[in-house]
Amino acid sequence: MAIMRVGKAEIRVMDLEESVKYYTNVIGLEEMRRSEGRVYLKAWDEFDHHSLILQEADSHGLDHIAFKVENEEDLAKYEKKIEQFGCTLKRVSKGTRIAEGEAIRFELPTGHQVELYHKIERVGTKTGDWNPHPWPDGLRGIAPHRLDHLALTGDDIDTVTRFFTEVLDMFVSEKITTVDGEQMVGSFIYARNGKPHDVAFIKGPDKKMHHVAFYVDNWYDVLKAADILSKNNVQFDVTPTRHGITRGQTTYFFDPSGNRNEAFASGYITYPDFPTITWTEDKIGQGIFYHRRELTESFAKALT
Repeated sequence: MAIMRVGKAEIRVMDLEESVKYYTNVIGLEEMRRSEGRVYLKAWDEFDHHSLILQEADSHGLDHIAFKVENEEDLAKYEKKIEQFGCTLKRVSKGTRIAEGEAIRFELPTGHQVELYHKIERVGTKTGDWNPHPWPDGLRGIAPHRLDHLALTGDDIDTVTRFFTEVLDMFVSEKITTVDGEQMVGSFIYARNGKPHDVAFIKGPDKKMHHVAFYVDNWYDVLKAADILSKNNVQFDVTPTRHGITRGQTTYFFDPSGNRNEAFASGYITYPDFPTITWTEDKIGQGIFYHRRELTESFAKALT
């Protein structure tokens, strides 16, 4: 029984067509299918039908984040553990969304909606899995490999972190604490997949999404992403820099609805026995933006 990875997310956008143009031409995702009020997209290196769903809405933000489990039988096992923890839970029927099987949906202590699923249509990639070339022809925009992680905000970081480690059997690569070490104000959580994080929580308003991140190969690709963003007059939050936390390289920017996006590269490899790295709150600026050593005004505002 195991969580394999963050598999998909559904975010709210206010102008569906404008958002589709942005996520296909600037980010470089592939539009797969549409249903009423929703568009399903995937990155070129992802083999499942979709990893991002755009939902037309009156405000921006997160509808839900979803994690893929190893086996269909895992859903019932996690369902029991989630209910024992005290989270509100319900079943999502097969076919509720295009290409998706049955899922379980529950609310975190931070108020975010989360789903666990296993079955989703497998469509493969344009490179295929038989003597494949490194990348397909015709890539557009930033062209990330995959949806990499989401960062969310909430008030009770200790409890939500305990939920992910005790109930979902995930791990903490890094945490941020108060200077005295008494309270956790941030955690970076990963499954058994070698990534620095699949989801991160930073102390702030409940139910909010801070950003959704897409993985690119290296520092050069982060710089190239920034060039593409400037070429398309996309609003930056943070121009290319390095994280102290995760050691990744990054640039942050906004989609047309105001959802913060990230192009994220590199980072270290984790293992189930990876020791948790601790940052103290007085060094959070250096932890998140290693060169600047302080948070940007818009970045900090999102956490209050």
